Amino acid sequence: MGFKKRNRDLSFAEFTLKSSIHKNRCLARLSKISMSLDWNAVEEILIRNYNTGRSKKGAGAYSPLLLFKCLLLQKWFRISSDFELECLINDRISFKKFLGIPLTDPSPAQKTFSRFRKRLSENALEHIYSEISRQFEKKELEVTDGAAVDPKLVKLQHRPVIKEKGTQHKINFA
Repeated sequence: MGFKKRNRDLSFAEFTLKSSIHKNRCLARLSKISMSLDWNAVEEILIRNYNTGRSKKGAGAYSPLLLFKCLLLQKWFRISSDFELECLINDRISFKKFLGIPLTDPSPAQKTFSRFRKRLSENALEHIYSEISRQFEKKELEVTDGAAVDPKLVKLQHRPVIKEKGTQHKINFA
């Protein structure tokens, strides 16, 4: 089976949205968070604790790092269901770019997220969250939860913040 291969070439959709992508604040903030983490360390823990995708037979599986990043988005944006997570990944450029999914590819299905959660032990998830927290603490950073924008206009009360020693930088996920 192995993991699905992603096309890294610039798609027509990405080419036409290039100027919009450069001005996408949510994407800039997610990129800053992403660059602050050593994803290789996180992926090592995932690979040790997640057995799906190791067989060379069958269709390719999503990488555990991609699926875990989906769960991070769900947590950071307070996305209440796997169905909503799938919809938002398909709808938001910033989510697709954070996950490394080409704009022309669909999100993993909602059932994929629940299967991933079931196959990954609670202990493994705690270990991964601890690793991420350790990395942020080492850099004196913190990510707090945000809120996804729903169909009605609301003034967001909780803004995600990356804290550096002595200063605070707002991270607006909306």
